[in-house]
Amino acid sequence: MPDLPNLEAKRAALDQHLRGLGRTLVAYSGGVDSAFLAWAAHQALGSDMLAVIADSPSLARAQLADATAFASEHGIPLEIIITDELERPEYVRNDASRCFHCKDELCTVMEEFRSRRGFDAIAYGVNLDDQGDFRPGQKAADQHHVAAPLRQAGLSKQDIRELSRAAGLRVWDKPASACLSSRIEYGREVTREALGVVEQGEDALHVLGFRQVRVRHHGDIVRIEIAREELSRALSPEMAAEFTRIFKPLGFKFVTLDLEGFRSGSMNTLLPAEALTRR
Repeated sequence: MPDLPNLEAKRAALDQHLRGLGRTLVAYSGGVDSAFLAWAAHQALGSDMLAVIADSPSLARAQLADATAFASEHGIPLEIIITDELERPEYVRNDASRCFHCKDELCTVMEEFRSRRGFDAIAYGVNLDDQGDFRPGQKAADQHHVAAPLRQAGLSKQDIRELSRAAGLRVWDKPASACLSSRIEYGREVTREALGVVEQGEDALHVLGFRQVRVRHHGDIVRIEIAREELSRALSPEMAAEFTRIFKPLGFKFVTLDLEGFRSGSMNTLLPAEALTRR
């Protein structure tokens, strides 16, 4: 059972933090954290907030459409901006700092937008649990002085899901999402072609009825991750044939199913320990 008095106190703290920011841009992706933050900011600030979604080849079209739909459903003002992380060689080379350069590009573009449009602050949806993970993008956000209201209010991922459910937000149980570049093994260049292959593969898996998936791109090998509660359905000769039918035409020579199932950030296990400890 959720600790309702504690949740209510955190929710009040969130409102207080948001009101203290003034006119605020919310970095919005449509995931549960940023969607809840955008909704809460709209509740607290009204017309003094604007959700901003960054469009680039690393954002799946289905994610963009769903994010736009959610904002429309709740009357949240939204604008789409374009980011050009693929023009950054340090991003394309796809080493352990890729997320830093992605977030740095986003924050740079949003800061220019903020200054031009007369907003006071930029906020993003990092939560309390994210502090214990390898997320170099947070370093970039901190360097750009981006506010983290959810983290400041002490909200965990579960808290955010519970508050979203209580508010009737359909995203409350939305599976975790991340940019398409996170599916490409470190050291393999991020290209539009590779991102397109990953997106097509994941769209096809969703059509098959799987809800939580990742298509991990290892060159000639695709490593398919499916949520453990859905994994038994994937473990059949018939589904193996479907996976082969989908992924061979996308250019993969070998089609594999990861028997550990979906794990957020599983590519990070391939990084050396010293890379994971650099924050």
